[in-house]
Amino acid sequence: MIRGQHFAAVAARRPDGEITTRLTPLNTLYTGAIRRIPLLRGVIVLAETLVLGMQALAYSANVSLQEEEKELGRWSMGLMLATSLGIAIGLFFLLPLFLVSIFDRTYDDALLSNIVEGIIRLSLFLAYVWGIGRLPDIKRVFAYHGAEHMAVKTYEAGEPLETSAVRRYTTAHPRCGTAFLLVVMLVAIVVFAFLGKPPMLLRILSRIVLIPVIAGVSYEVIRFSGKHQGNALVRAIMAPSLLLQLLTTRQPDDAQIEVAICAVQTAIAADEGRLLSENTGAPEEPAVDASEVGQSEESLPPSTPP
Repeated sequence: MIRGQHFAAVAARRPDGEITTRLTPLNTLYTGAIRRIPLLRGVIVLAETLVLGMQALAYSANVSLQEEEKELGRWSMGLMLATSLGIAIGLFFLLPLFLVSIFDRTYDDALLSNIVEGIIRLSLFLAYVWGIGRLPDIKRVFAYHGAEHMAVKTYEAGEPLETSAVRRYTTAHPRCGTAFLLVVMLVAIVVFAFLGKPPMLLRILSRIVLIPVIAGVSYEVIRFSGKHQGNALVRAIMAPSLLLQLLTTRQPDDAQIEVAICAVQTAIAADEGRLLSENTGAPEEPAVDASEVGQSEESLPPSTPP
């Protein structure tokens, strides 16, 4: 899945080998003035990523099963998002809090308590990513994830979107959702440290209520790092995020790179107003050369699997 400036493009390979794509116009909530408000835009981006990700997964499942496309209704989408967020909050925010409360009985240092909680949260996250990454189906998803990153980096470098050019790039990307999640873990430690160690009920509420604040700050950090990739200090700070992507990406094969290229080309063509082929989603004109396309800081950020 590739998000352009005005459209989100999803490319998938059918069982017969043909690549098919779907374009989704981006809601004005994701592209309007609110998207440019610092901190608030991080929450908007998080919501957008969750919604587009769910839609992309539903589409790819329909393609792989050769079923007629079924749109997710608002209630179905809302239920899936609520369930996913509930599990994530419970596993990565509330469980670490309950675990650290056991150790709180042995010391009365609020800062140490929040640091230990953060370490537990980060450990659970790494264990979760490592664990699902061992599943065969998820390994394949992570390979497509790597192909997305490689294709986007090729486009950003102004090189032709060809398999040989894409192959020259690594699977890590500084604007990846994986980097965002790691920054969330670290920012959460700082934010919660300012709260000290209030009664347990208030600590539980803070872990839920402050998630939008943490997401907003984390997005600004990722945005800043993406703009200053050439700075040595920024590269050093973001190095752990790039290393983490060793767990969430795999080296793709050429067929997977072809799908990623098709998604990028489709998003570019849609943003430029060029017609697309109904079956493959590839531009009816010759494949676009990235060097001929005006780039934007908001265009074509790679997606992340849930």
